[in-house]
Amino acid sequence: MRPGPTLAAGVTAAVLAAVLAAVLAMAVPVAAQDAGAAAAARQAAAALQAAAAALEAAEGARDRVAALTQTVKAYEAALGALRDGLRRAAIRERTIALELEAKRAEVARLTGVLMGLSRNPPGPLLLLHPSGALGTARSGMMLAEVAPALDAEAAALAAALAEAAALRAVQQTAAADLEAGLRGAQEARTALGRAVAERTDLPRREAEDPEALARLLAGAETLESYAAALLAVPLEGDGAAAEPFRSGRGRLPLPVQGSLLRGFEQPDAAGVRRPGLILATRPQALVTAPWAATVRYAGPLLDYGNVIILEPEAGYLIVLAGLGRVLVQTGEVLAPAAAVGLMGGEVPGSGEFLGLAAQGSGGGRTESLYMELRVGGAPVDPAAWFALERG
Repeated sequence: MRPGPTLAAGVTAAVLAAVLAAVLAMAVPVAAQDAGAAAAARQAAAALQAAAAALEAAEGARDRVAALTQTVKAYEAALGALRDGLRRAAIRERTIALELEAKRAEVARLTGVLMGLSRNPPGPLLLLHPSGALGTARSGMMLAEVAPALDAEAAALAAALAEAAALRAVQQTAAADLEAGLRGAQEARTALGRAVAERTDLPRREAEDPEALARLLAGAETLESYAAALLAVPLEGDGAAAEPFRSGRGRLPLPVQGSLLRGFEQPDAAGVRRPGLILATRPQALVTAPWAATVRYAGPLLDYGNVIILEPEAGYLIVLAGLGRVLVQTGEVLAPAAAVGLMGGEVPGSGEFLGLAAQGSGGGRTESLYMELRVGGAPVDPAAWFALERG
């Protein structure tokens, strides 16, 4: 009956070596454990490198504005993915730590048993039982049944420790990628602003009665009344898109990377209801045209900060308010996804960025963009038109 217990002791000794290696050397995890949060963060880091390459290529592109717009979007998407990956990694690492802490006594007992077995593997003398051969056989069978359970627990402990090590390593190595990504995103925004200012080839449409438009702006009392009154001042020329705006209902992209903070006519903390949506965004987020459109107004308006009003089709208006910087002018005819402005605020440094992720927070959306959709002068719920990310 000696082969069974002796074999089990050899297995547990090997597993103990794996556990100790994971504890002392923080071993690299197996592929199955590396496919979650850690892999997501690595993929985001690779996307940041691709965005950096796109920034270099954009300088030589025929349409620098379009290329830089896509580059800024690529940086925002990659940074968002990295933020999410680091958040998931931080949460998962904390979960593992809490699970191990909750099982501290159990882990200590398991480690003690395994170390005892490795120092004193069952031999002929240990297998002898006072009751004779039958007792010896029974003790051997019991050891053979217990050893696999110990092996399984030890393997699970080793896997958890290795996964925690991988998650911590990803968070540490992400710092350099993050620093470069934040710097590259800011360079791309600066280059975009410069390229927009130098552009002279955009088609334009002028108001048939410019004086009426000026009077309308001077007498504006509310954003809603001004936007509705704009429809009464027609524009010269044809700014129609390749397909009617209403055909995009339900599939329009949001003008900014953000999530829904407050819905249509939903009251705020003061009980005020507005006929539009409020989107939570991150500082300096790029704002784009959801559809080919004519800029009916661009600039400061009342107490809404910078406002951009787009006309994708006669009778339709998209109102965007709360931007930090405007990149278009009244009368310009824009292609779909054209850059129209940037949100305000200060972009957090890499330390703050990593701090939010370490706390398991997806925060950082400190800016808000107000958006209205008007049909025939009346506001409608944009949620039926745009693909929304719920906050």
